[in-house]
Amino acid sequence: MSIKIYTKTGDDGTTGLFGGQRVKKYSARIDAYGTVDELNCVIGIALAQDDMPKSMQPILTEISALLFTVGADLATPLEREAKYHIPRVEEKHTKWLEEIIDRYSYDLPTLKTFILPGGTKAASFLHLARTVCRRAERLCVELSEKEDIGVAVIPFLNRLSDFLFTAARMANFLDGTDDIPWKPHH
Repeated sequence: MSIKIYTKTGDDGTTGLFGGQRVKKYSARIDAYGTVDELNCVIGIALAQDDMPKSMQPILTEISALLFTVGADLATPLEREAKYHIPRVEEKHTKWLEEIIDRYSYDLPTLKTFILPGGTKAASFLHLARTVCRRAERLCVELSEKEDIGVAVIPFLNRLSDFLFTAARMANFLDGTDDIPWKPHH
């Protein structure tokens, strides 16, 4: 017997958090983890591009899995006594992103100007993922002013947006495609 995908419990405009609490679907918490889910979808689209460098795929797949952890983290309000173990994003995940950024940056040409999003299809979707990541970060900052979300989610998302920018540049670089410099109009 398969599990039904629909429960009908959200027909009243609420959804359940992992702790069992029901909240409005437009709540700050739902907006935050819904945007993390959207970010994960954009990364999936980037991974599906034919021009995504093979060497980058395992890292992006690991990030996709980590974004599920971020979503679970945000969908589970911090409680004094958790009923079951919920994975949480940790400082070590942010450090891991920093290591990859540093490794990629070592190989990339030095930036001398702002760049426009674009280049390869893969790089373009990574730039889109970066902007969705920034929105998720803003929503988490807003949520953190109302509820305790811990200390690791916001730094992780902040560093992830830096990684996605660097990864977009790396996707172009590995393809032999130049980044597109911004040339302001006068």
